[in-house]
Amino acid sequence: QVQLVESGGGLVQPGGSLRLSCAASGFRFSSYWMYWVRQAPGKGLEWVSGISTGGGSRSYSDFVKGRFTISRDNAKNTLYLQMNSLKSEDTAVYYCAKDRAAQVRGQGTQVTVSS
Repeated sequence: QVQLVESGGGLVQPGGSLRLSCAASGFRFSSYWMYWVRQAPGKGLEWVSGISTGGGSRSYSDFVKGRFTISRDNAKNTLYLQMNSLKSEDTAVYYCAKDRAAQVRGQGTQVTVSS
């Protein structure tokens, strides 16, 4: 069955960086666009970024554009999210998803940005 396992979250100070990973299995990873979404405390799911099957097309929400970079390694069935210049408002559980609506997503990894 489809499995998406995120890792790499943690506590970081404002202005810091983190790199999230998502290990995928149970489907042909290289055939799907992949996405990152997040959920801040008390809020709904929020789309963050998406990447095409080969990685040549990437899109970002306005609130992370210029700070976050999505990438993928199809040989390793792994999705990444490099997050730089983190802000307190980036605090959330981050999920990788197989569809833009995030109906199929992993268990999430907590990112906390705080001094």
